[in-house]
Amino acid sequence: MGICSSCDSTHVATAKIILQDGRLQEFSYPVKASYVLQKYPASFICNSDEMDFDDVVSAISDDEELQPGQLYFALPLSKLHYPLQAEEMAALAVKASAALMKSSDKCGCRKKSVCPVKFSGDTSTRKVTSDQSGSGARLKRGGRRKFTAMLSAIPE
Repeated sequence: MGICSSCDSTHVATAKIILQDGRLQEFSYPVKASYVLQKYPASFICNSDEMDFDDVVSAISDDEELQPGQLYFALPLSKLHYPLQAEEMAALAVKASAALMKSSDKCGCRKKSVCPVKFSGDTSTRKVTSDQSGSGARLKRGGRRKFTAMLSAIPE
């Protein structure tokens, strides 16, 4: 328990990028998208809050600074200006969740919670994105299917 308390008390908000290979890269200082793209020239950076089902994926400007507390994805250039399918969104969510869980393990305080997502054939949908602190999920309307997050905690 003591490790978690000391870890949480020194937490600094970072800009987080989920890379194509599933690794997480964090920046605790101001950095422009162009800096990241120097290492990954076949990629573009998109803001997770701007992504939606069956909507065109757009890149942030090369001159835009990555914002602390925000989650970004580095995607292949082939995905730029093409609609993001539900299956692709789900794969990105799984990749981000795994990367964020690995990141939280670094200080020895892995959060023990479960967040399953239910799929149904309803005509409305909800988009699950990370919140500003990176510790939970936020739901956003749009698209065709309905996604419902069922949150629960497992007591230690």
